[in-house]
Amino acid sequence: MRVSAEFDAASFVEKAVEELRRRIGDRRAIIAVSGGVDSTTCAALTYRAIGRDLVCVFIDTGFMRKGEPEEVYRRLTAPPLNLPLKLIRAKDRFFKALKGLSDAEQKRMAFRKTFYEVLSEEARKEGCTVLVQGTIAPDWIETLGGIKTQHNILEQLGVDTAKEYGFDLVEPLVDLYKDQVRAVARYLGAPVEVSERQPFPGPGLSVRAVGEITEEKVEVAREASWIVEERLKEFKPSQYFAAVFEDERVDSDRHLKQEIARMLKLSEDELQLYCFKARATGVKGDARAYGKIVGLEGWRRLEGGVDVDLFDMAVKRLVHWDPEVTRVLCAVTERRHGKYAVAIRAVITRDFMTAKVARLPWEVLMEVGKKILERCPAVSQVFYDVTSKPPATVEFE
Repeated sequence: MRVSAEFDAASFVEKAVEELRRRIGDRRAIIAVSGGVDSTTCAALTYRAIGRDLVCVFIDTGFMRKGEPEEVYRRLTAPPLNLPLKLIRAKDRFFKALKGLSDAEQKRMAFRKTFYEVLSEEARKEGCTVLVQGTIAPDWIETLGGIKTQHNILEQLGVDTAKEYGFDLVEPLVDLYKDQVRAVARYLGAPVEVSERQPFPGPGLSVRAVGEITEEKVEVAREASWIVEERLKEFKPSQYFAAVFEDERVDSDRHLKQEIARMLKLSEDELQLYCFKARATGVKGDARAYGKIVGLEGWRRLEGGVDVDLFDMAVKRLVHWDPEVTRVLCAVTERRHGKYAVAIRAVITRDFMTAKVARLPWEVLMEVGKKILERCPAVSQVFYDVTSKPPATVEFE
């Protein structure tokens, strides 16, 4: 079902409901709902089509945000949505599945395998032979483009869901982009906390705790993201969160440092430029990149906030000089003793296919950084991610 450039939510809902009834028939269906706008909109749409023949489940993977499982359950089961939601606790299974993995794609694949194992077990218990899920266009575009594997992409990769998991797959939102999904959510009467909710990746904090997963690192990511979301929500970026990785650094190329210092109008002694050992996912052209995270300190702090245009030029120069660079971070706080670095990420975008860095007051970034250091003793330093998409993806992994 293709949508036109002039998107009409009412017309889309009418056609989608009719199509869902035709595809599902008299069978029972299951949907995993995260509380995000995609899965919640898909659940509300399907519930309108087949009512109590839909089983909604929330899988608590252990990678959710602070208080999220309980808050999502409360919001989705209450009016006006009134979804029949079941909460499944599966933290231990997911942590075990990802143990020892540090590569971003390996982590995503292990998460996906475990996710569908848990979901298919629940489907068998409930007698469901249809899986409905809220896959949208950017999910399969990024996956098929080799940029990163979205956990909800199956048939597009040639997976036979009936043979592999025991259910047929229905994806009513598969041709929509995020702004169109939000329009459908509003039309269906979803509360603003759902329709305008910022995206949260399917694998959750497992892709914001960069590199190998530990419970400590996930807890740091959970606390730091909560601080970022609470303070930055008034500025209304399209997406904003914190990522965490080990603060292990190596020196950068001296000629590159000289070039960037000149661009930022600093002396070479004033600028510190280094690479972290951790790696982050990016996009170069239409292909996936998995490369270096560069940190900058000593750069000019301009009144009124980060000079995004200046840093955009610097990022482009860094990437041109070293094609392995996928992300550039600017220090928000001074460094102290600690295991982890935290990166604040805030972007502005319409469709999430491209994204620009949000222009935020420098004083606010310092305030957020200071609070993260206060609440997270294991954090050594806080940075602001000044990389647009491309060359970075929105998420770090």
